[in-house]
Amino acid sequence: MRDVVLVNQVCSSVTVAFDDAAVADYFDQQADAGLSPQQFGRVWFHTHPGSSPAPSGTDEETFARVFGPAGWAVMAILARGGRWYARLGVHAGPGATQQLPVRVAWDEPFTGSDHATWLKEYETCVEQEDEWDEVDAFGERLFGLDLGVARSLWSCPTD
Repeated sequence: MRDVVLVNQVCSSVTVAFDDAAVADYFDQQADAGLSPQQFGRVWFHTHPGSSPAPSGTDEETFARVFGPAGWAVMAILARGGRWYARLGVHAGPGATQQLPVRVAWDEPFTGSDHATWLKEYETCVEQEDEWDEVDAFGERLFGLDLGVARSLWSCPTD
């Protein structure tokens, strides 16, 4: 992956609902630029608010529903604290799945590496839905999306 593009969406700690028109517009823009879906629409990258990057049942259901018809797709998850999970699903022929190693190339610049610009895009595209916002004894949020998850992308240790 060389870039991460956000589309309008409403998220909570356990749900995501993409704006269908925003997704369609993104696909149209990429097709107009001469790209095929295999070049821009096969990686689902998202964050988890907790420390576990393991896919949830909702993640598995969403991945199967949205990316199941594609010949191949990748689900990648970044958890709070910098732990990653990534899996390739091949749906053509007999099909197969393979967990993937993740390496962040911190030394490779990319358009979205301007933190202030990326945060502005995040705040513009991601609407927070906090129907279960609770705080534990240490003041940490148990549920509800917060920008700390997104910011952890920029504070992950190198490995």
